[in-house]
Amino acid sequence: MQNTRLNTLVSGLGQQLKQELRNPWRRISVLVIALLFGIYIGVSFAAIAGQLAYLDITVAALVLLFTEVVNWIFHRNRGNARKALWGEALNTFKLGLTYGLFVIAFMLGS
Repeated sequence: MQNTRLNTLVSGLGQQLKQELRNPWRRISVLVIALLFGIYIGVSFAAIAGQLAYLDITVAALVLLFTEVVNWIFHRNRGNARKALWGEALNTFKLGLTYGLFVIAFMLGS
């Protein structure tokens, strides 16, 4: 790839963002945002799929597939996803998604 101004700008911004997210408080805030966004998406999935009853099985299958893929990525032995921020954020998002679905299930009494 050529070293253009845009390429230099994007790589510089990426390095600066990586440097900023090494701070533990910023890292925790990113993980909390991922958790809350996962809860929001879980509640949204339940509300959207609940409106149209024929989408329940499809949404459940997609959530199950997403959860298993994230588990496979995060918990395999040779991957560095446990140490990387994107891996932790993805796993935290998955936990929030699952928690949001459980909260809706308990509220509905199912």
